[in-house]
Amino acid sequence: MLQRIQTIYLIISAALVGAIYIWFPIIVSEDGTVIVRNDESIILGLIFGSILLTFISISSYKKRKSQFVMNRLNILLNFFLLGVFVYRSLTLSGETLVSEKGIGVFLPIISIVFLVMANKAIKKDEDLVKSVDRLR
Repeated sequence: MLQRIQTIYLIISAALVGAIYIWFPIIVSEDGTVIVRNDESIILGLIFGSILLTFISISSYKKRKSQFVMNRLNILLNFFLLGVFVYRSLTLSGETLVSEKGIGVFLPIISIVFLVMANKAIKKDEDLVKSVDRLR
């Protein structure tokens, strides 16, 4: 059943993490040296790992417990991605293009919110199935 609300939440979460790769700029200092790139191995691995885990979670809609666990792992990946962004932003020295790095830092937070809402919907479905099984 792909027409459940948690599928929509998971697709939105994957789109937000994909938007991080597109919108997170290459931050360059005023003298032209590159400080942060969006194709660094850790950032790229966390982004595409989160997107892959989201699509695996969407495709395993019959196994609600494993879908719930995969979403928790995805939340952890997004927290690590957020931590990398915050660490890189705080270790920048001097004057940089501050206005360009704002949206990339907030998108993992919004993605985490959608993953939590998807987990709540999965839990609600699991409780509904358990209540129907009790009636049989």
